[in-house]
Amino acid sequence: MTAKPKYMTKSEIAAQYIQEQILSGEAPAGTQITTKAVSMATGMSETPVREAIKSLAAEGWLKHTAHHGTVVASLNSAQIGEIFELRGLLNAQAVKRSPDSFDAVRLARIDDNIRKSERAVDDQDFAAYSALNREFHDLLCNTPEAEWTYRMFSILQGQSAVFRHGFRAIPDGLSKSLEAHLAIREALRAGDFEAAAQLVYEDEVTAGQRLIDTLKRIDGQDDV
Repeated sequence: MTAKPKYMTKSEIAAQYIQEQILSGEAPAGTQITTKAVSMATGMSETPVREAIKSLAAEGWLKHTAHHGTVVASLNSAQIGEIFELRGLLNAQAVKRSPDSFDAVRLARIDDNIRKSERAVDDQDFAAYSALNREFHDLLCNTPEAEWTYRMFSILQGQSAVFRHGFRAIPDGLSKSLEAHLAIREALRAGDFEAAAQLVYEDEVTAGQRLIDTLKRIDGQDDV
C-alpha cells in the first residue's frame, strides 16, 4: 500500500521554506527573516508566515532582536557543545530503546544512506553529505519506541542547522563523520545496541568539539 502524502498547512509550508533557506546556506546566522519576504517567496498571505516564524523562533531556528527584528539564530561555543552533547544523548537513548526497529528494512536503508554518503565524500559534496547526515540520524532516532526522544532531537537539529560553516569548515569533517557512521552501522548489524549507542554519543560530542575548534580558528570568536 502506498503511503498517503502528508498534508501540510500553509504555516508548515512557510516554515519548511525558511528551514530550507537555512539548511542550504542561503540564510546564514544573522540573516534577517521578514514576513513580507517569505510571503512573497511562497505566494501566501502574511498570517501563516507569521505563525511559521513564531514557531521556528520557539524551536531555536530564529531569534527576535530589538534592532534587527527576526534573524537566523547564532550560538556561542558553550551552547554548541551543549547542543551536540544533548544530540548524542538523545540519539543514544533512541538506539537503546529501539532494538526491534532495526530490522532488515531499516538496516537496508542505513546501508543505502552510507553508500550515498561515500559518493558524497568522494565528490566532496558538502550539501549532499549534510542532507545524508541528517537522514542517517533520523534513521537512528525516528522510531516508534522513541517518539518523544525524536521530537526533542528534531528541535536540536534545528538549533545545530544554523551554523554558517558546517561540514565545509571542518578539516576531514566528511571522512571523520563517515567513519563514525560505518562503525555505528557495524554495531547495529551485530546487534550490539549498547556499543552503537555509545558510538553515536561519541560521534556527536566529537563533531561538536571539532566544530567549536574550527570556528574559533576561522572567526577568532565564540559566536557562530
